[in-house]
Amino acid sequence: MAYDAVGLPWTEAARQLTESGCRFQTEITRPTRDFFTTDSTCLYVIRQRELPDGILLLTLAAKQITS
Repeated sequence: MAYDAVGLPWTEAARQLTESGCRFQTEITRPTRDFFTTDSTCLYVIRQRELPDGILLLTLAAKQITS
């Protein structure tokens, strides 16, 4: 795995992965409680792993809103 997307905004990571021709899939994680408010329109890559077939699986999470 040569590409490191962890910490990038999803829009930037998707652009870079598409331009490089990398195959990828996404999954979105959500908090189990509503203790912190999140902005589901502002996603970040929080985890990545390479699947056996070479596809990069990216886990996305919404940005926490601070008051």
